[in-house]
Amino acid sequence: MTEHATRESWSKLRMTVGAGVVAAVTGTALLAGTPAQATPPGPGVSGRILSQYTVAGTDYILREITVPAGQSTGWHWHQGVLYGWVKQGTLSHFDSACESDGVYPRGSFIQEPKGADHVHIGINRGRVPVVLEVLYVLPAGAPLSVDAPNPGCSFQ
Repeated sequence: MTEHATRESWSKLRMTVGAGVVAAVTGTALLAGTPAQATPPGPGVSGRILSQYTVAGTDYILREITVPAGQSTGWHWHQGVLYGWVKQGTLSHFDSACESDGVYPRGSFIQEPKGADHVHIGINRGRVPVVLEVLYVLPAGAPLSVDAPNPGCSFQ
């Protein structure tokens, strides 16, 4: 798939999900609360909520996340499924066995499963910030992430 086709697909997904959620909620948006942070995120790691809606007990939150060069998200897990697209940079992703479960360059899609048995960390090993657009599909009121201790990996 070309980069243009990938961006077009992500754009269509965003519009489809956004339109469906907006229609289902009849335009009622939730106020953005303070998200739970990973343990510990690196200096300068930031997130910005682009949109947030609740439909039938499920929160749909679209967020842009920036991970500066050499930093990480910290160890964490989610109570729902996440779908992400790498807008810039390359994200290295590791599971609780300290094994790489993916390297995601610009234009890649990533999915993170739900549950405490899916502890993970994202690391920017590059020289430019990693910028992600992430769609969180969570139980209503759940935090964006749940802190987790380092499972014993030497790199964090």
